[in-house]
Amino acid sequence: MKTKIAILITLIAVVTVASARTRTTQTQLKNNSQVIEEIPTGTIPDSLLTEIEPNAVTLKGYNKKASDSRESFFVTNNTNHRISHVRLLMRYSQMNGEMLHERIATVEVDLKPKETRLVSIKTFDVQRLFYYYAGPKPRKSATPFKVAFRLVGYDIPVGR
Repeated sequence: MKTKIAILITLIAVVTVASARTRTTQTQLKNNSQVIEEIPTGTIPDSLLTEIEPNAVTLKGYNKKASDSRESFFVTNNTNHRISHVRLLMRYSQMNGEMLHERIATVEVDLKPKETRLVSIKTFDVQRLFYYYAGPKPRKSATPFKVAFRLVGYDIPVGR
């Protein structure tokens, strides 16, 4: 009889522990695959303007949390040939339009025609004080920012 009671108590304890699992499913996830805005031609220094078609690549799905040391986004090759070493003028600004930073970033990627690939580059935000406005709001105090880009160059690999 004591054995049956011990088994029953053990069974009840196992069922109780198994039903008290932690929920790990995230709700309220957002699809952040919006196209990143292009920098208008009139605001680019003449030295950076090239004969390259600005629509040769598309960027979308940009992501950078306040705690991230890297920025990630999707690059799409809209040309009819393979491209690599995509060079982008990246302009970061506050929500009121005030520029925070501007740089030329080289994305080490090899893309076939019409191919899209997720890439990441080292962030401009070395102090980790900023987060992308369309991403999740951080728990710590941080400033939202916007990003825009302009294609300034790419390589066409030969012999592949």
